[in-house]
Amino acid sequence: MAPVDESKRSLAAVILAAGLGTRMKSKTAKVLHEVCGRPMITWVSAALQEVSPERTLVVLAPDAADEVHSLLPQRVELVLQEQQLGTGDAVRAAGRALEGFDGDILVLYGDTPLVTGEALASLIRAHREHEPACTLLTVEVGDPSHYGRVCRDSDGRVTRVVEDRDAGAEEKKICEINGGVYAFEAASLWEALALVDSENAQGEIYLTDVIGILASRGMAVLAHKVDDPAMVLGVNSRKELAAASGIMRSRILERHMLAGVTITDPSCTYVEAGVTIGRDTVLEPMTVLTGETAVGEDCVIGPSSLIADSVIDDGSSVVASHVIGAEVGSGVSVGPFAYLRPGTRLAAGSKAGTFVEIKNSDVGEGAKVPHLSYIGDSEVGAGTNIGAGNITANYDGVGKFRTVIGSDVHTGADTVFVAPVEVGDGAMTGAGSVITGDVPSGGLGIARARQKNIEGYASNKFGPRREEEKEK
Repeated sequence: MAPVDESKRSLAAVILAAGLGTRMKSKTAKVLHEVCGRPMITWVSAALQEVSPERTLVVLAPDAADEVHSLLPQRVELVLQEQQLGTGDAVRAAGRALEGFDGDILVLYGDTPLVTGEALASLIRAHREHEPACTLLTVEVGDPSHYGRVCRDSDGRVTRVVEDRDAGAEEKKICEINGGVYAFEAASLWEALALVDSENAQGEIYLTDVIGILASRGMAVLAHKVDDPAMVLGVNSRKELAAASGIMRSRILERHMLAGVTITDPSCTYVEAGVTIGRDTVLEPMTVLTGETAVGEDCVIGPSSLIADSVIDDGSSVVASHVIGAEVGSGVSVGPFAYLRPGTRLAAGSKAGTFVEIKNSDVGEGAKVPHLSYIGDSEVGAGTNIGAGNITANYDGVGKFRTVIGSDVHTGADTVFVAPVEVGDGAMTGAGSVITGDVPSGGLGIARARQKNIEGYASNKFGPRREEEKEK
């Protein structure tokens, strides 16, 4: 969609985000609750980029101002609403900061994360084409409960918006609701807002009362109707937060599928907003991708895999595993039931197999840690094969030390490397060894007691007891 033409009038945006959010029952400010990995207010701020406002102001309560403001672009101006006296009072607070501004003012809420930049641009275009005093976003819904109703006269002109608590029986039947997004001509807004009082069920100064004042004074009010009710979904409770997250998740998954990603079952796949995925990659059921994760092309992720803040290169597979803060090269096999912790780097063609945990370690090209091993604070060279049940004992209770295992090394099952220790290229270790010293290149490290057989021991010790058991 073409961007809004800024040459006609300047535009300021006001985000209302000072609400207490008491129904959230949370110590966290309502607009900081996340939808698909991002605080709600950052979704609203991102949508505003489509209309490129000359100035953007966010109205906040004092106790949450610094934390919320820090998440927004530096150019966003902070306005404090010292007391939460209603949406109209919040806009009045912004008005003091906008004194002398001559243009259009876009007002929207910080708890409507599903509003899109496309919808905002469409609203501004309609407002500038028809030049009313106000253009408000509306939508028809099957259940308008809890929303402000858009009232019209017999000619279809908007006359006012009545809040649900103040609506009469006939007004409650209206299915066209106020979307909470407005484009105002600045002078008309300030003139009407000065006349708003708090004579209503909540004793607050409603911004919606401006609509009735403008209409009653013969000023044009335009309703810009959209088709998608989700666009105006406000979040006031944990239930509504979950609903908004579900809708946003569907949008994210649809975007990836349209870009060439196969998602076997979208109903049980979770991908956050900051994730990138290459085409022809397959996401199996119960896959969770979060944070700044980047998955390449031709990968298979899942089923039942969690990947957070990690890079998965082309052609790799991650099956039923957790990958946190790791880098996985191309053609790598991970899992099932592996755990890659922060600082792990697996080079191309390597493997971290079943019940393997790797932390802060580099595993070289083509190297394999097939099963039942812990590799921490280590370097594993190219082509090395780590036997089953190997452990790098990297922590002595005070400090952590590194284990360096060279290229083309073959370690025996149940080898423990007590760091700091180095194993040279092409070396081997005997099964069951506890390696406390360096192993030279091409050498064999064995650190275990020699086997001793005691003839007749088992027969003498257990034989009579076994005979008694048989007689019973």
